[in-house]
Amino acid sequence: MSTKNGPPKAAPARGDDRRDEPARDQKKPVHEIRLGRIRAAVWLNDTDNGPRYNAQISQLYKDKNDQWKDSTSFGREDLPLVAKVADLAMVWMYEHPAAAEK
Repeated sequence: MSTKNGPPKAAPARGDDRRDEPARDQKKPVHEIRLGRIRAAVWLNDTDNGPRYNAQISQLYKDKNDQWKDSTSFGREDLPLVAKVADLAMVWMYEHPAAAEK
């Protein structure tokens, strides 16, 4: 029996998850804002229109094995801090033009 999209693919080997590639290519965010468990990482990206900032907002938590993880899913009680962190990231971006970073 054939599948529509070709043969089934094997799961990637541990540590070989392609979703991790951008994180390995980029060293560190140019700026980070943290209020409690909510964090905004500001990244500098080269685009066809010149350098631009992007913010990635996440929430830190410990899993059942006591390992730190992050999530981009937020509960109702997290949203005020998410809004504040997003606002602080926006202010930082306006105060530090991306063109000056290059």
